[in-house]
Amino acid sequence: MSEHSESALRRAAAVRSLRMNRLDLLANPYALLLAGVAVIGGSLLAYQALERHDAPRRLATIDAPLATPAPTPMVAAPRATEGYMPVPQPQSRPAAPADIAELPTAGVPPVETREMESPRFVGPLAGLPLERLPPGGSLLDPLLDRAWVFGAQLFSANPAEPEAPASTPLDDATQAALPVVPEPASVIRPIAVGRGDTLTRVLQRGGVPEEQAYLAATALADVFNPRRLQLGQEITLTFNRSETGGLVLSQVQLADGVERTVGVTRQAEGFSSYETTVQLDRAPARVTAKITDSLYQAALDAGLPMPALSELIKLFSYDVDFQREVQPGDSFDVLYESYTDDTGKIAKTGRILSAAMTLSGREQRYYLFQPQGEAEADYFNQKGQSVRKALLRTPIDGARLSSGFGRRTHPILGYSIMHKGVDFAAPTGTPIQAAGSGTIEKAGWNGGYGNYVRIRHTNGFSTAYAHMSRIAAKPGTAVRQGQVIGYVGSTGMSTGAHLHYEVLQNNQQVNPLSLRLPTGRNLEGRELKRFQTEMARLDDEADKTPARSWLASRN
Repeated sequence: MSEHSESALRRAAAVRSLRMNRLDLLANPYALLLAGVAVIGGSLLAYQALERHDAPRRLATIDAPLATPAPTPMVAAPRATEGYMPVPQPQSRPAAPADIAELPTAGVPPVETREMESPRFVGPLAGLPLERLPPGGSLLDPLLDRAWVFGAQLFSANPAEPEAPASTPLDDATQAALPVVPEPASVIRPIAVGRGDTLTRVLQRGGVPEEQAYLAATALADVFNPRRLQLGQEITLTFNRSETGGLVLSQVQLADGVERTVGVTRQAEGFSSYETTVQLDRAPARVTAKITDSLYQAALDAGLPMPALSELIKLFSYDVDFQREVQPGDSFDVLYESYTDDTGKIAKTGRILSAAMTLSGREQRYYLFQPQGEAEADYFNQKGQSVRKALLRTPIDGARLSSGFGRRTHPILGYSIMHKGVDFAAPTGTPIQAAGSGTIEKAGWNGGYGNYVRIRHTNGFSTAYAHMSRIAAKPGTAVRQGQVIGYVGSTGMSTGAHLHYEVLQNNQQVNPLSLRLPTGRNLEGRELKRFQTEMARLDDEADKTPARSWLASRN
């Protein structure tokens, strides 16, 4: 093959790469512009070089008489290469100049010659000449080669990577000899509980047919209350492969706390429920800290788990105004239950066993004790008096007192008016607790109060909660102290997210922060002696438990 033909094939290969990547060309206008400039500029330089150096020789060759031997062998036309095609030539065309150079000329009469038309590109490159070369090639070859190859590389998705050969279908014998990868015998599919999901709906979202989902959910109800499903809780579905290759539900499993796992398995007669429990090791844990910023920050810095911190705030909220009474230099000491699994990892936090707060040099210490005949344990001070009061001073955790009881300038109305409650600033959505046990008198919209709940308690007391973003109680239902009845918001006449809290005594608003509330049960006789024995035991356990201590300061 001549150099001329090799050059043509190189350019054809470049054009083939360019054509196969035309989508990349259209998707990248900057590459299109740059490549166009390179190709056109290279072509112009090539033609200029050709005119300067090769024009005389080219014209002399064309004008010279050409000779062919007799008989004249037909020169095969070059094969079309992908990316370009030659213009059809008449069958009586003379031989190409490159071929004539190799033919003998002695004794051969001259014949008429004419310049043959150059092959041209088709498609988007139509009109660009590919073969305008003199015999033997010229400076045009390397310049055009570089221009076309550069453009093809620029448009190619991966220019350095050679074009993959076309795949050849395998015959039946080869396919039969290949190893067969079996389908997995079972498929495990975790599904998270979404907002508003029921157990049946979760199973259906996991690919379980409606009838099978209903049967599995009904069987699971024997060991698990579906109402306890939590948003985001994970349910694991296991499917076995049937003889026909389909997937059939074989097991449903979920965790019910850290100690208990429940589920159902497929049996011949349907689904059968089961439950398993994990044995956790109980051990006391103790955290002490001095406060220089806030109780909340001090507890977190000292490593007190959030459940224990929440319980600590509830425990002291009967007697402590956390906004006014907690000062820098105060401290706390908490002994609580900690449960670990067989690897030693903390699995959960239990109850507070004893807790003390030292506020302005005065210590208040409470102990967990269960009197005989009582269904649940409660907290008592060192005198055997129940910590639990008829009403909580603060029905919301971690809130900041933003406005007190009394006359003030209304932030919206703009004039002085009696503020018949206290305001606690907190983020929207913060849970609001019932200050005491009682019955819901009203739950709904109440003018400037916005979303409003009112609870009737014993001894002529009532409490009211206003500006809620959402209400979680219904009129006429009974609630217990500490139960969530709604969430902080800014509905009604409000300038920001907060809880407006009122205490009413005989239908008259009173200051919740100065009200002396009746106490709960006081221990006497044998129960008081039993309590004193338990109190000594807890003090001894606290002394033996190493305390994690931290001086919490503002960073």
